[in-house]
Amino acid sequence: MPEPVVESIEDLLHNGFRYALSLAGDRVSAEDLLQDAWLAVLKAKGPQHRPYLYSAIRSRFLNLNKREKLISVVSLSDVPELEGTIEAGDAFDYFDNALLERALAQLRCVEREALFLLVVEGYTASEISSFTQQPRGTVLSHIHRAKAKVRRFFQSNQIGVTL
Repeated sequence: MPEPVVESIEDLLHNGFRYALSLAGDRVSAEDLLQDAWLAVLKAKGPQHRPYLYSAIRSRFLNLNKREKLISVVSLSDVPELEGTIEAGDAFDYFDNALLERALAQLRCVEREALFLLVVEGYTASEISSFTQQPRGTVLSHIHRAKAKVRRFFQSNQIGVTL
């Protein structure tokens, strides 16, 4: 894994949010993951750099998934009274990214995570492997499957995409 880069707290939290979003798949859950992880980093007086924050986010995400298998949770998006309550400022982002969000939503969380770390963060498969503690071949398989699913999604919607 590369040496931690010194970055501003704002940049660190922005990158942490993007990583949490790649795991959680929705904005609200990503915000909760980031907030939980950041509070844990501050409470533990841990290093304020990207790998440490990403580990905290990933740990909380995995714990949350274990808990959700035990406890029934109802998403607010499933509540009919809240349907169509996108805020005016979010409408532009929602409509511009709606297809991409739908494509990424069909990926398993490990596929979204691997694709995010590769494409957005620029990590190599070996670095992702050591970060996620998975064999390199497994990481490459997740990346390959994620790219294929996204490609098929856009082809089925007759939109050209290069991955």
